Amino acid sequence: MKPEKRPAAFWFLALFFAAYVLFLYGPMLVIVVLSFQGPQGGLTFPMRGVSWYWFGKLAEGLGVVDIGAALKRSLGLGVAVMALTVTFSVLAGLAFRKKLSGGSILFFTVVASLIMPSIIVSLGIGLEFRLLDNGIKKIFETFGMDGMLENYGTALGIYTSALGAHMTWTLPFGLLIMFAIFNRFNPAYEEAARDLGATPWQSFRHVVLPLIAPSVVGIGMFGFTLSWDEIARTSQAIGDVNTLPLELQGLTTTVTTPSIYALGTVTTVVSFVVMGLALLLVRLLKPKQKTRA
Repeated sequence: MKPEKRPAAFWFLALFFAAYVLFLYGPMLVIVVLSFQGPQGGLTFPMRGVSWYWFGKLAEGLGVVDIGAALKRSLGLGVAVMALTVTFSVLAGLAFRKKLSGGSILFFTVVASLIMPSIIVSLGIGLEFRLLDNGIKKIFETFGMDGMLENYGTALGIYTSALGAHMTWTLPFGLLIMFAIFNRFNPAYEEAARDLGATPWQSFRHVVLPLIAPSVVGIGMFGFTLSWDEIARTSQAIGDVNTLPLELQGLTTTVTTPSIYALGTVTTVVSFVVMGLALLLVRLLKPKQKTRA
């Protein structure tokens, strides 16, 4: 039997899709390739040798920028955002299974942050915390707490204002995923558990959570990866330190060696590692999910 001949439209669409993929991922692949330049390599092709030289330079530091500290800050913030996004998304998903007074207003308020310009969110949060700083300092002055006033810096920071700014970006995605999961969740499983004498917590722990576990892992992956490369919402709400994406953005105007590409490659690898771990965990949880179902 002769294979069916593809129409011309198929090849046109296939070529268009290939061009789109190349446009989307081509720049990332170019940066990865150029990061392996030799010691005499530059920022453009042709490559002058192949080596790990610029990764070594990156480990030594790029001028006054402490890449290691920025990496730790970004990892810590990403993990915190991931944990809070998962926690609040699951709790909200459980709460919205029943009709809540004012639930629609709460939902649209949370989701509205997705359509607001990121820089406006960042500026608003930064201004809010600066007003908070002024209020705290005023209290110290009023009660004569001169020592605390002198030692007080700012409430802006990684795990305060920056964490809140990132949550305005990650939490709506987590909520939407969780709502979709619970909309097709069969409550008969919980009813069967209650009939067998399970408490609400036991029902959630042994029935609901194993069934939604792959989706929870997906929400965690979304939370970390969205936080990991966030710039706009962090720029005005982080205080006097920088995350790795902000350092990378600043270095693009000062670093003129492939070490900047090496840094971009490292950040990309971290993202792929997190996604790979998430997919592996989902695959491991799937058999348990089917067993519970």
